Amino acid sequence: MVVTTLVDERVDEAWTGKLAARVARQIERDIVATRWQVGHVVGSETELRERYQVSRAVLREAIRLVEHHQVGTMRRGPNGGLVVRAPDAGATASAMVMYLKSVGTTLEDLISVRIMLEPLAVTLAAEQITESGIAELRAVLEDEARSGMGRDAHLRNQLHLTLAKLSGNPALHLFIDVLLRLTWRYAGQQLLHLPAPTDPGLVEANHAHRSIADAVVAGQGARAQYHVQQHLEATRDYLRNWQPPEHSALQQAKDVLGTPVREQKLAEVVAERLLTEIIERGWEVGSVIGSEAMLLERFDVSRPALREAVRLLEYHSVAQMRRGPGGGLIVTKPNPTASIDATALHLDYQGLNTGDLHTVREVLELGCTDQLVTTTDQDLLAHRLPAFAQSPAPETGTGSCHPWHIELADLSGNPALALFLRILITLRTRHHDPVDPAAGATDAATAHQGIVDALLTGDAGLARHRMRRHLHRPEDTGAHGYRGPRE
Repeated sequence: MVVTTLVDERVDEAWTGKLAARVARQIERDIVATRWQVGHVVGSETELRERYQVSRAVLREAIRLVEHHQVGTMRRGPNGGLVVRAPDAGATASAMVMYLKSVGTTLEDLISVRIMLEPLAVTLAAEQITESGIAELRAVLEDEARSGMGRDAHLRNQLHLTLAKLSGNPALHLFIDVLLRLTWRYAGQQLLHLPAPTDPGLVEANHAHRSIADAVVAGQGARAQYHVQQHLEATRDYLRNWQPPEHSALQQAKDVLGTPVREQKLAEVVAERLLTEIIERGWEVGSVIGSEAMLLERFDVSRPALREAVRLLEYHSVAQMRRGPGGGLIVTKPNPTASIDATALHLDYQGLNTGDLHTVREVLELGCTDQLVTTTDQDLLAHRLPAFAQSPAPETGTGSCHPWHIELADLSGNPALALFLRILITLRTRHHDPVDPAAGATDAATAHQGIVDALLTGDAGLARHRMRRHLHRPEDTGAHGYRGPRE
């Protein structure tokens, strides 16, 4: 039986969307608590209204959010109701893409994190490659060759995504998927103008793809790691130095950039267009984009479709509709909570285990440490880090992240790195039960301070050493960790 939870509806009508988001999160938690029984009917609309003690309008908005996350779908008619479905990466990736676009993530940020994660992916893939995996990898290379020496940028991404999948790590696969989607969105015009097949750069890239695949097939993780890192650094140089051709197909690029990465509902398309407008026009927090009437005319959609789009933006804290005189759609400060929630749901369903989580987290935490030593203002570090080092750890099971680790992630200045770390640390705190919380908190504070000291003296090697030792404590590596509902 699904866990029942009453939700207090003593909320002003202006905050209906927030109440719907709360109800959606509770529905999703209840689905996870019952170990994600795909095909199970959670309840009819009447039953769900009674269970969560909300109005029909609030429940329907909540269900739209649940459907947006692809956690469930509403089936009409006899024997209908909210049906649990198997989520795919599309909804989760879309949530992260929306947040990362809204906070100004750059191509440099994306490539930087790819250089951290993709070498790990090929190393893991090389360790556990199977006959079917070899066949899949070689099929991608054959498709590249048939496309004209691999000039199809979407197809070239497929090799990277396949290697991520073959790593066997759901978090790694998902994060690389998001990075590839965003790379395409931001660099679509460059990637539509790949050089001729005989260009030395493209020939070298094709050689790199085959070298990476050959090393993975041979189980040579170190060699695969070297080739993928060299390849990504060359990709970064190409994107940095790219110049538009004399007759640039700018509109074609814009059309491609606007193409949904998965089949979308009208409301999702409108939400994406509004987000793009906010970014491209540089709307600041507090700016009024337009009234509901103006937006209805601009996008030529129905009021329900527009309101659902606005709810999605509100859910992601990108914008909020203010009613009354002087009201309209107001730009707000983005918040990663929706992305974290969507990702946690997806990875729970995938059965992410503590070892998988820790493997990716260690790479990102060490990458964050490197960035703090080399690129961050030391005065800023000295001002912000010491106080956080002594902060108490959150209570187990609250889903809160340790503030010191979150501060490190934010100080890196890389939104993608910070978001991924927030997700992993949140998952760890939601599902982990330390052996001795009191002793663990004392040890953590000491470790945090030691890492801070190394960072403030610019000692990258010592900072990495101390961070790695800190992350390899039993309570962090998952000696008493968890596995998601698909175990």
